[in-house]
Amino acid sequence: HHRMRCRMQPGFLLAASTLAAVLGMALLEDGVCKAPDGKNGSPGAPGRDGRPGQKGDVGEPGRPASSTGTKGPKGDAGEPGPPGLPGLVGIPGPPGPSGMTGLPGMPGQKGIAGDILEHPRPAFSASRLSPPRAGTTVVFDRIITNQENSYSPQTGKFTCSIPGLYYFAYQVVSSGDLCLSITKNRLRVVSFCDNNSHGILQVNSGSSVLSLAAGDQVSLTTDPARGSSIYSGSEADSVFSGFLVSPETA
Repeated sequence: HHRMRCRMQPGFLLAASTLAAVLGMALLEDGVCKAPDGKNGSPGAPGRDGRPGQKGDVGEPGRPASSTGTKGPKGDAGEPGPPGLPGLVGIPGPPGPSGMTGLPGMPGQKGIAGDILEHPRPAFSASRLSPPRAGTTVVFDRIITNQENSYSPQTGKFTCSIPGLYYFAYQVVSSGDLCLSITKNRLRVVSFCDNNSHGILQVNSGSSVLSLAAGDQVSLTTDPARGSSIYSGSEADSVFSGFLVSPETA
């Protein structure tokens, strides 16, 4: 067999090219004419988008960008941090209302007994021997007791040296009308009067508790306008007395 060259028209070449595309590959055998290869076709139109692919893996963290000085938007609030240290003590608040009265406490221990001898105890008692003197103060000139020398038999006055409560009492014998007063610093405190129409001896008495300060003076005085007949003789005694009941506490 000998090979033959065939000359083909352009229309035939187009048909052959189409047939080759359909059949895929043409086997050439001896004695079959082979047309020359055709030119490359022009690019086809872009195809439609394919389906979305699967999500890719997370990439490596990027390197921080250099600061540009521009402040970015405020980020989201972070998680609450740990509790802070206690703050400074504030100023005291206003006083609250009074609470209810509490229950009585247990009795305390018994205190040590005091010694009465450690404190001076002014006391006096005096009787009257001399006849009445001019003036209203009744003078009892015979000392019976005069603790702390608080009473003066010359003036008939008691002078307070220890503030506190004092008790004073008198018993005066009279054969006539008699009015007597216990005075403090020349001011009448209490008065006692007796009428004696029979002219016999009778007793006029009185007493009082007085609160005295240091320097106060107490005496017994008469009221001549209402009666001042005080007996002076050996048959009966007239007595004026006083003593400290309790000293003033600080």
